[in-house]
Amino acid sequence: MPYALQAPVHSELVIKKSRFIGCVETVPDRAAALARVAALRAEHPGATHVCWALMAGGHSAANDDGEPGGTAGRPMLEVLRHQDLEGVLATVVRYYGGTPLGAGGLVRAYTDSVAQALLKAEKVAVIRHTTLRCVLPYALEGWLRRELDAHGASLLEALHGEGVAVTLQLPEAHAQALVARINDAGQGKVVWVRDPASDGSD
Repeated sequence: MPYALQAPVHSELVIKKSRFIGCVETVPDRAAALARVAALRAEHPGATHVCWALMAGGHSAANDDGEPGGTAGRPMLEVLRHQDLEGVLATVVRYYGGTPLGAGGLVRAYTDSVAQALLKAEKVAVIRHTTLRCVLPYALEGWLRRELDAHGASLLEALHGEGVAVTLQLPEAHAQALVARINDAGQGKVVWVRDPASDGSD
C-alpha cells in the first residue's frame, strides 16, 4: 500500500565541509515539484546544486543538477521507492565545501539526506477511490443511503427520473462488496453505467 507524508520533513548533514539540506514533502504532480525546486533555487542562491527525486501519480523522475550522473537524483529516488511513498518530492540543496567526495561519497550523502529526513516522517496510507454509477428503483433509494456508511461510500449525486440515477464514491477496496450488495437488493433491476472518462481513482 502506498503512503503519503503527514507533513514535510527535513534533515541537515555536513560532510567534509559540504552542507546538505534535505527535505521530503507532499506534491500532487510534476508541475508542482518543478515549482518547488525553482523556489528552493531562489531561497538558496549560493547553493552549488539542488538535486531532486519525485514519485507522483505513478510517475517517477530524478535530477542530478550537475552532480556526476547517477550520484544524486537516482539514489534519492530509490530511498522513496523503498519507503513505498507516493505523491512526494525529495530535494537536497548542497553547498560545496571545497573537498570532493567522490561518486560513492556523493551517493551516500544524498541517500543519507533523504533517509535522515524520513526518520522523522509520519506516513499515512493513500486510499484510492473509485466512482460508481447506477440506476436503481425508487424503492431502493432509502436502503442504499443507509448502506453507504458500512462501505465508506459517499453519495455524490442522485437524479430522479424513471429510476434513481446515483453516483457514488468509495475506496476501491470496498467497491466489489458494495456492487454485490446493490445487485442482491435490486434483484436484476439495477442498471450499472460505465463512464470510463470520469470513472477511476484519485
